Amino acid sequence: MGAAGGTGRPAPAVLPPSLRLYLGLTAALAALVVGALGARYAGHGEPGRVDGWFVDPTADSVRPPWRHAALATDFLGETGGAAILLAAAVMGCLLLRLRRGAVLMVAATVLTVVTSTVLKLVVGRTIHGATNLSYPSGHTAFLTAFALVVALLAAGRLGLGRTAGTLLVLGAALVAGAAMGWAQVALGAHYPTDVLGGWCTALAVVPATAWLIDRMAGRAANTRSLNKL
Repeated sequence: MGAAGGTGRPAPAVLPPSLRLYLGLTAALAALVVGALGARYAGHGEPGRVDGWFVDPTADSVRPPWRHAALATDFLGETGGAAILLAAAVMGCLLLRLRRGAVLMVAATVLTVVTSTVLKLVVGRTIHGATNLSYPSGHTAFLTAFALVVALLAAGRLGLGRTAGTLLVLGAALVAGAAMGWAQVALGAHYPTDVLGGWCTALAVVPATAWLIDRMAGRAANTRSLNKL
């Protein structure tokens, strides 16, 4: 992962230096939100007051043709849909010789899904029965993480500055999270606060994963340089 396209040039960072501060602060704030919501709704099986501000969060309230759109969006967070998205993204990264980007795509999305799954077990919030764990929304977390990685790689490849890059990354996360979040609430699969928790889980995990990959790649490159001396 240390060289770009086998040319000997250092591979570009998957977390552009210009975005590290803002995305680091965003990740820290997102982690606090995930923890606060998890503590607030731990062990609950009913919607909270905030959830009631939206549609009935326990009902499958969407009808055709919007139901078809919701189901199609929901599929992107299922195992089959997620696998298709990841395979296409990894192939695209490899074709563009973004090997570190391909690693980030797999690592960040997998870690986000694993984190959301562990949080579900720890928090224990349920919907539609005691066995349906709901907080945070794994579907929302996955699609947000996927969009974040794509936007990070695009910002780095286009050489965007701090403002433009941050707007692109957070804008992509917002669009993806809102789309999947709407589908999950409309289909009665999650409470709105579950969706917020899933969105923030991705915002916390992806920048941290990108920073760690860059750091590990840098150390590997330094080790190779020392070995050549």
